[in-house]
Amino acid sequence: MRTRVIVLGGNFGGLTAALAVKHELHGDVDVVVVSKDDHFLFNPSLIWLPFGKRDREDLTFPIAPTLEEHGIDFEHVAATGVDAEAKTVTLADGRELEYDYLVIATGYRNKDDVVPGFAENALNITTLPEAERAGEAWTRFLDDPGDVVVGATQGAGCFGAAYEFLFNMSHQLKKAGLKKQVKLSYVTSEPFLGHFGIGGLPHGEDLLGMFLKKEGIEANINTGIDHVESDAVVLGSGETLRSRYSMIIPPFLGQDFLLGTGLTDEKGYVKVRDTYQTEKYDDVYAVGIAAAVDAPWTTPTPVGIPKTGFPTEAMAHTAAKNIAAQVLGEVPTHEKAFGDIKAVCVMDAGNNGVIILADKMLPPRKHGVLIPGPQAHLMKLGFEKYFLWKMRNGHVMLP
Repeated sequence: MRTRVIVLGGNFGGLTAALAVKHELHGDVDVVVVSKDDHFLFNPSLIWLPFGKRDREDLTFPIAPTLEEHGIDFEHVAATGVDAEAKTVTLADGRELEYDYLVIATGYRNKDDVVPGFAENALNITTLPEAERAGEAWTRFLDDPGDVVVGATQGAGCFGAAYEFLFNMSHQLKKAGLKKQVKLSYVTSEPFLGHFGIGGLPHGEDLLGMFLKKEGIEANINTGIDHVESDAVVLGSGETLRSRYSMIIPPFLGQDFLLGTGLTDEKGYVKVRDTYQTEKYDDVYAVGIAAAVDAPWTTPTPVGIPKTGFPTEAMAHTAAKNIAAQVLGEVPTHEKAFGDIKAVCVMDAGNNGVIILADKMLPPRKHGVLIPGPQAHLMKLGFEKYFLWKMRNGHVMLP
């Protein structure tokens, strides 16, 4: 019988891992993708959806045809359990699937109870349904505008999306003729502007400060949020920011069903080595947001680490190479510590933006640069089209 690899998840990490394993072994392996979602979602463009610049059809495609074309089986059902000793995955429909190797790429869920009132009163753009809800709220806001708060809570890590939405909000307020009558505030747990959850880059604080000053945005830095009301965001200091529209990025957590498996930390993230094998099991891997990453610092207000698409792809390819080596009877020697993966990110700002490049995701680094300008906006538009084409057609070996 051929080796069987099960991949949990079908987005950035899962789809990349499944297709890469097939490629590494020239098709001589059985791969099964298990996912409760049957569409790939290009999460980076959710920043545009609330403003009517995108809809779900622009950002998604069905993964079944892509998997079928590449000889990969697809189980459109949620996983509910993993038994690493028995080497089985339990599905929501009661079935059990056996595996030789397992890749956990189950992404994240929002910590909706991060502060009182968040689930009831805050908007966010971290999932497609939530981004659509933020779009409905934007439509209502245009009929009855008021002050706006954009930010990220204590423990959040997805600061890039918060900044992008902030500057896109400023751009859209201008287009709607509302900029002068709306106070726009930014709230962040970052110890300084431009920390991004990766320790910051040279001149980043000055550059972001210049952007905020130019746009007339008030920044509240190194602060937690105490609670969110229907018309206000109350900071940990007790200060109240009145708000008609509050878009707040929460912390992420791993999936609930993994908590009882013995594979995770208390947040549900799977603890891995630099090979992306789990600490205890050589035949179980985790990539992307599902993999635990330790921050090499402490901050006065807790700050998470962003596990974005670029490092997720790198992690998935590393795991695929190691699985292929094991299948061929070799020792898995491919390593790529999360902190050593290059930082490559494009931060959009409506009709402007910043290209972020560094030799490593986490410090210490030798090189890091932020390049501002309208070319960043154009680059993000082009990358969106390229990446969706690449993934839809299964060309994961392309850069």
